[in-house]
Amino acid sequence: MTTVLAIKQKVVGLYVDTAREHARSIASRVASDFRDGGFEVLDGTTAGAVAAASLLITVGGDGTLLRAARLAVEGDVPLLGINTGRLGFLTELDEDDPRLSDLPALVERGLFMDERTALQAEYGDGRFFALNDVVVRKGEVSRIVPFGLRFESGAITRIAADGICVATPTGSTAYFLSAGGSLIAPSVQAFGVVPLLPHTLFSRPLIVPISSRIEITSDLESAQAHLECDGDVLSEVAPSSSVVIRCHPKRVHFARTTPLHFLERLEAKMLWGVSIKDPRR
Repeated sequence: MTTVLAIKQKVVGLYVDTAREHARSIASRVASDFRDGGFEVLDGTTAGAVAAASLLITVGGDGTLLRAARLAVEGDVPLLGINTGRLGFLTELDEDDPRLSDLPALVERGLFMDERTALQAEYGDGRFFALNDVVVRKGEVSRIVPFGLRFESGAITRIAADGICVATPTGSTAYFLSAGGSLIAPSVQAFGVVPLLPHTLFSRPLIVPISSRIEITSDLESAQAHLECDGDVLSEVAPSSSVVIRCHPKRVHFARTTPLHFLERLEAKMLWGVSIKDPRR
């Protein structure tokens, strides 16, 4: 992490979960506070506005931040999340955090930068960004189907499963964790790979270097598979075709009011390491 002494321009973008009235209400208050502090506040849902901002603030849950990251990464704009959702593992401030009312002053004084690796999925002529994970899974068929998995130029391994998930360290606490994957600290330069509901007792998650070229082949002969990035279906995958996954050429930057301590975040948000007798459970 490196400290940013001051933002270059007093311009912030606001990306809001507009489907939720409570998020809209919090966002309105945040926008008013920034304008009172002499900031220009832009609509953070357009690429042009994000590129003009010194900071992109999201108001919603982790999903809102993930969607905003697709815009922020192209302009190298830092993200700061305000949580109005359920978990808020990726966001910086909860809606009831007393620091929220002082946020414009905190931004002016300087923030800590938390750099994260991301994924790029390549299918056909498309290039797709994912901060958390890329998943290739079967479509509407109910049976278990084979998928091919290849690293670099090695031989293809056949895995009978519902699909395969490739996750960043950021995404290791999300779907990857639910699928039986390992937690990966954000500073580790690695990706995780795990089959989804594999038809074997011996399939275990893999941790691979971020330099890896990962190829997932759909071996379905009569049905399509889905390519999902951060939980959104972005493309159909034709039978017997492949998706290539590699490290995204750009990094995502989270803006923090204080340095992130990963184990403390795990304990606070997921009760990692907390005794079953602890009243917080």
